[in-house]
This record gives sequence, C-alpha cells and structure tokens, in this order.
Amino acid sequence: MMTIQQPSVLTASLAVAKRHIRIYLRYPGWFLSQLVWPVLLPLNFIFAARALAGIDGSGLASFAELAGTTEYVSFLVIGTTFWMWFNWMLWGLGTSFRNEQLHGTLESNWLAPLPKLFMAIGAFIGEGLLGLAVVIMAMTSASLVYGIDLLGHLGLFALVVAVSTLSVYGFGIIFASVVLAAKEVNGFIFLARGLLTVLCGVSFPITVLPAGLQAVSRWIPMTHSIGAVRIIMAGGGLASIRSDLMFLLI
Repeated sequence: MMTIQQPSVLTASLAVAKRHIRIYLRYPGWFLSQLVWPVLLPLNFIFAARALAGIDGSGLASFAELAGTTEYVSFLVIGTTFWMWFNWMLWGLGTSFRNEQLHGTLESNWLAPLPKLFMAIGAFIGEGLLGLAVVIMAMTSASLVYGIDLLGHLGLFALVVAVSTLSVYGFGIIFASVVLAAKEVNGFIFLARGLLTVLCGVSFPITVLPAGLQAVSRWIPMTHSIGAVRIIMAGGGLASIRSDLMFLLI
C-alpha cells in the first residue's frame, strides 16, 4: 500500500510565506508607495513643529529639554518610519486570516492534516520579510531626502529592528486572531494605530503624556523600539539602549 508522506509544519509554513510574497510581487505598485510615503508622511509633523517653534525657533529649547535633542526632523522621521512598519503589519499580518476567509482558502487550509500553527508561522515569515523591506526602503528614502546619517549607526539600528520583530509581529498574530473572531478589520486597525500613535510617542516625547498614560506607554514594545533608535541617532551607544533591548527581548 502506498503511503502519502505528510509535509512538515515548516514546509507548509514556507509554502504560505511564499504565496504571500508572490502575491505582493505580482502587484508591485506597493513598492513605489513605500518609497514615497516615508518622504511625505513626516512633512505634516515637520511643518507643524516649525510653526510651533516660532519664527525665531525659541520653542526648540522646550523640545530639547523634553526630548534630549534639537534634531526634531530626525526625531519625527524615526517615529513615523516605525509607525509605517507597524501600520504595514496591521494591514498585512493583522488581516491575513481574514483575507484567507474572504478568499475562501481558510477552510481548505484548516483541513490540512497539520497543526494549524503553520498558517500563523507562514504569515509571520512572509509579512515579516516584506515588513523589513518596508523599513529598509523607508529609512533609505528618508535618509536621502532629510539627510539622516543612517550608515553611521547601521549596526545598532539593525539590532533594534531585529529584536523588535518578534514583538511587533507577535502583536500582529494576536490582532489577526481577534479580527478573525470579530469578522471586522478596518475599525480595529484604525483604533489600534490611532492609540499607538499617541501612546508610543511617534511625534512627541512620551514625557508630555499624563503619568498614567506614560506607564501604559512603557509597556508597549514599539515605544522602546522608537526610543532606542532615537537614542542611537542622537549619538548613543549600545550601553545607552541596553534597557530597551532587554525589554524587547523579554
């Protein structure tokens, strides 16, 4: 009697990841948007910052006291870049199970004689690789347009992104499960990214938040990711971001 060898969970996961990537490569219009948005998105905050600083720039002293740097352009670009990464994860990994459901493939995949974890792992690998490409393209565009010295801090920057990946996409898998149960996605995404824009200090230091919200902010991994990169870009070394890295690893 011929026996059919079942694929491993890893093989099935890689097949799901390959499908995710092939779909994106089939419709490459998203590539151009990821080169343009990192340049356009920070402008809203940069123009507002210049206006709030006053004609003579006297408001920069208050910003420097709160943020520890006068380089508000780099401060804002870093925050918006990580926000874009998180936003990509919400729309990609966060909606992956719901998209499977809408496309009619969730049920057939669910019937596969494998632990259902392969669907989450495959989505994680596929969207994770695409998300890292988004971060690289975003920082490259921002570096060229806004003159941010990324190359001088590339090693530490890559380290922060690497240790942030599991927490960012771990949140995405949880979010995807909630979306699948509720059968609603847009409202959840807008709510999540709106709250995180405020709580993670995308465009301002979290020290301006009320004490209670600061406590909540410090329990969110993306707060530490953004904060660590800002410290690096301000000239800090590995020792100065050790506590953020430990939090992200845990």
